[in-house]
Amino acid sequence: MKRYNRRILHANDAMLPISFEFYPPKTDEQRAQLDRSVHKLKAHAPHFMSVTFGAGGSTLSNTPETVQRLRSEHRVVGVPHITCVGGNREEIRSLLKLYRALGCDRIVALRGDTPSGMVRSGDLRYANELVELIRAEHGDHFAIEVAAYPETHPQAEDAMADLRNFKRKVDAGADSAITQYFYNTDAYFRFVDDARALGIGVPIVPGIMPISNFSQLRRFSEACGAEIPRWIGQRMRAYGDDAASIREFAADFVAQLCERLVAGGAPALHFYTLNLAKPTLAVLERLR
Repeated sequence: MKRYNRRILHANDAMLPISFEFYPPKTDEQRAQLDRSVHKLKAHAPHFMSVTFGAGGSTLSNTPETVQRLRSEHRVVGVPHITCVGGNREEIRSLLKLYRALGCDRIVALRGDTPSGMVRSGDLRYANELVELIRAEHGDHFAIEVAAYPETHPQAEDAMADLRNFKRKVDAGADSAITQYFYNTDAYFRFVDDARALGIGVPIVPGIMPISNFSQLRRFSEACGAEIPRWIGQRMRAYGDDAASIREFAADFVAQLCERLVAGGAPALHFYTLNLAKPTLAVLERLR
C-alpha cells in the first residue's frame, strides 16, 4: 500500500470534515449490510451521514426510517435527501415536519431524477424552488446542501447555464454544495473559480466515489456525465482478473485525488459509499 501524507485530512491541526452517503435499504439483508458499513465508517468521526431519496428514481422508499435508524441506533448525524420532482408541496411539507421532529437540522435538497413513466413534474420543477420552500416554511432551522456539477449537469444547455442554475440555488438560500463525483481535479478547481467569479461564496465540497466495481462505475458515469479518464480504464483492463491489484490501484488513485483536492483548499470530502465500507476505508487508510 502506498503511503501518503498521514496528516492530509487535517487542516490547521483540526480534522477536515468528511461525510458519507448511503441509499435506503429495502430488504433485511440490505439493512444488515448498511448497519455493518455504518458501524465501520462511523469510527472515522464523520460530520454527517446522508441518505438518498429512494434509489434509482423510485418513490419515498425507506429514507425517513433509515435516517431515524442512523440517529437513534448508530448515534450519528443522519441527514435526509429530499427531491422535489414528481412530488407536491404538501408531501414535501409533511416530510420537512417529520425530519424536524426527528431532530434533523440539515437537508440535502435536490431536484431529483424523473421516475420512469411519470407524466407530470410535480408542483416544484427545480431545486431552487425546493430551497425557497424550505426557507419559507422553516427559516434558518435547516442547513441546506445542494448539488453542483464540476463537469456540467448532463441535461444543462452548457457549462455557464449550469453555473447560473447553481447560483439560483444559492441565492434561494442554500448554505453549501456537494458535487457530483469526478476524477479530474482540474474540473473541480476550475468550477470553484468560475463559481467564485459569478459571486457564489458558499463552500463547495467535492463528492468522492471510491472505485469498487469498474463496470458499474462506467454505467453510473455514462448516466450522470462524470468523465472517467481513458488511462484508468486501460490500467484496469491491464490487470485482468487480478482483483487484489485492481483494489490497490483504485484505492491509491482515489487517495491521490483526495490529496490533491485537500491540498488545493477543498473544505471537506463527501464519500459516495454505495453502502459499502471497504472501498472508502481503503482510501481513508491512505490519508490518515
